[in-house]
Amino acid sequence: MFNLFKKKSELEKLQEKYEKLLKESYELSHTNREASDLKRVEAEAVGDQIDLLKKKQQGQ
Repeated sequence: MFNLFKKKSELEKLQEKYEKLLKESYELSHTNREASDLKRVEAEAVGDQIDLLKKKQQGQ
């Protein structure tokens, strides 16, 4: 119940975005390979941001 008011961290937001992009990429792969590849590139960019954020948090 109290989790309802908890704000998401930047890492959680990026992870949700990454998962969403991968899912969209998979769904597009059945119909439009080029669009699927573009979504995959977007997901990889978000994945890189996640990695940088994790490294930054570990360094603190």
